[in-house]
Amino acid sequence: MTLPFFFLEFMTGLASAASLFLLAVGLSLIFGALGIVNFAHGSFFALGAYFLFALTHGDASGFWHYLLLAVAASLVVGAVVERVFIRRVLNRAEHYQILLTYALLLIIEDVSKICFGADYKSIGMPKGFEMPVFVLGIPFPSYYLGLVGLAAATALLLWLFLHRTRYGTLVRAVTQDREMLEALGVNVPLLFTVIFAVGIGLAGFGGAVSLPLQSISTGVAVDAVISAFIVVVVGGLGSLWGTLLAAILIGEIQAFGALVLPEFSIVFAYVLMAAVLLFRPWGLLGRPPTVRT
Repeated sequence: MTLPFFFLEFMTGLASAASLFLLAVGLSLIFGALGIVNFAHGSFFALGAYFLFALTHGDASGFWHYLLLAVAASLVVGAVVERVFIRRVLNRAEHYQILLTYALLLIIEDVSKICFGADYKSIGMPKGFEMPVFVLGIPFPSYYLGLVGLAAATALLLWLFLHRTRYGTLVRAVTQDREMLEALGVNVPLLFTVIFAVGIGLAGFGGAVSLPLQSISTGVAVDAVISAFIVVVVGGLGSLWGTLLAAILIGEIQAFGALVLPEFSIVFAYVLMAAVLLFRPWGLLGRPPTVRT
């Protein structure tokens, strides 16, 4: 195995990490701000892909135009779900949240099957990424590089939103003291709706941009939510950069693990998660829980 081969394997792992980050960052945002354990997150990831396929009818020529519409549809769905369902369990015990969101996963999966069918759906490479690029003389899918760029841009824009805008300051503040924000006249219920909608919009965006790399069908939602929870647990619940770091680690471990022990490649992510839970249960970049006396 040559150096160019290992470099391409690294880039493949980075592309997988980009997809994992886009899948998981919305889940991390929702939990960090609202404290909601959203087991339906994988359904919204799949829904974003379904929206894009329905809008393009499988034709990649309109990919970039319809991508914005698919994300907008995901935002609307997220806002409706928060207002109708999530708001009713915000102040209840976590098992209520888990049961409700798991029920939503099953409902959305069945509705998707009715609306979009149960067969596999895929789309070709979008315009501008049809041809491979050559890295060290070896062809490499150009869309992989595009996906890495999209994930990096998403991480940067989300950080700027959270740390350089007034609304982002309110999002961070609501995790610390909701009652104080309400006393200051902030419309906290509306803020919660926006946060949840943005988290679901990010999930839909992740599903839509991943469609050229993987086909979508029923059952994808369950696999997606498992992968998302592994990433946020390893990185630290509510940590943006922890989510990014965990996605990179898992993507690279799976890429190179498939070279060493291909029959056990799926296990490596679970081993990493188990190690983190044993030695740093709050995640790599998460904050340990404060102990009140």
